[in-house]
Amino acid sequence: MLRLNRRAAMLAAGASCLSASLGGCAQGSRALLAADSQPENYPTVAALRFFASELARLTGGRLKVDVYPSEQLGSQNDTLELAQLGGIDLVRINSAPLNVLVPETLVPSLPFLFRSIAHMRSAMDGEPGRAILAALETHGLIGLAFYESGARSIYTVDRPVREPQDMAGLKIRVQTSDLFVSMIEAMGGNATPMAYGEVYQGMVQGVIDGAENNFPSYESSRHFEVAPVYSLTRHVMAPEIFAMSKRSWDKLSPDNREAVLQAARASVPVMREIWDERVIESRQIITAAGVQIIEDVDRAAFSERMQAVWSTYADTPALGRLVDDIRNMGETDA
Repeated sequence: MLRLNRRAAMLAAGASCLSASLGGCAQGSRALLAADSQPENYPTVAALRFFASELARLTGGRLKVDVYPSEQLGSQNDTLELAQLGGIDLVRINSAPLNVLVPETLVPSLPFLFRSIAHMRSAMDGEPGRAILAALETHGLIGLAFYESGARSIYTVDRPVREPQDMAGLKIRVQTSDLFVSMIEAMGGNATPMAYGEVYQGMVQGVIDGAENNFPSYESSRHFEVAPVYSLTRHVMAPEIFAMSKRSWDKLSPDNREAVLQAARASVPVMREIWDERVIESRQIITAAGVQIIEDVDRAAFSERMQAVWSTYADTPALGRLVDDIRNMGETDA
């Protein structure tokens, strides 16, 4: 497990006191705790709140959920470990923190794996997605659903990126993920792992030349103010993961487990609708602000550079089969 920092350890101690009564939560003794790192108005948080209301409806109020956005219960790494320990019941996290623990979560993060958002949704709704979620159980989590994270693209301070040669010399911020480091280097740039909260100032000070993310994150973080060139590489379409602590799950009755699954599944189309609307809104905001959006990106040229990345991170027969299953899927299969 990841190592708890002091704050997370204190949270775990407090949350564990609440968790002691979880065996009776089916009778309404306390609310389940759900954590999200995104702010209150973010689509994933809205999906968690819908999940909470749907779960309460399905169980006649026996199961209630308190949603804590904006890292109120700790960073993504903190809440991941707290969920494994049973200190938090539900968590929405990016797949990157899980990559070291659960190799299967690397697959949907592989660059240029998905042909489109529709292809990604079909794969995650289908057997490949179910296999990835099932792999979480041996690591103390019950995978409930995938939430939208859109298509990530490169944005820079002053240089359009249309082909790999345009990446030469660019210092691009990435998440702390070996896969993302390898991806940016394969694309021709210099990967610079950095905390998300440091990116804006990093570009102002010239520590980095740009970063990569989806439209809503690019807009809500105000990164477009200092990096007004957004190149539609769409290199990664990895979804977010919504999971439950296995320790919490094991204390639920079979009926309540089924209600949790039903509520989670019902929250997915709601989240996607909100996400799609947010993408349009974010693009309109940055366009009005004068951002240069580069449409004519040679995605095929970038994709051709990814064979070594795929070989490195899908390096077992099981992961290779999972990749092949996804690549062979149509956009309406499920």
